[in-house]
Amino acid sequence: MSATWAVVLLAGAFTMAFKAAGPVLIGGRALSVRLEEAFGLLAPSLLAALVVTQAVAEDGELVFDERLVGVGVAAAAIRLRAPLILVVVLAAVSAALVRWLF
Repeated sequence: MSATWAVVLLAGAFTMAFKAAGPVLIGGRALSVRLEEAFGLLAPSLLAALVVTQAVAEDGELVFDERLVGVGVAAAAIRLRAPLILVVVLAAVSAALVRWLF
């Protein structure tokens, strides 16, 4: 088994143990409202961090290029409540246009 597969299996086992620890530790007790609100913000904040990392990082350096334009257009389209497929198309087209023009 290679080191890569060992890391993948270890990460999977840790994830399963971490998810199982929640119900075991809480044991049917209700969480406080404040903690529930904090948990509700975890997924969007992690998604935002992944998007920003993919949009402005390359080889360990900050890179501001057409990808950032696509993210900005997507954010504006989401703010205007556009359908998801339209958001994706607008982001791709705007990034492609900026890449083509510059």
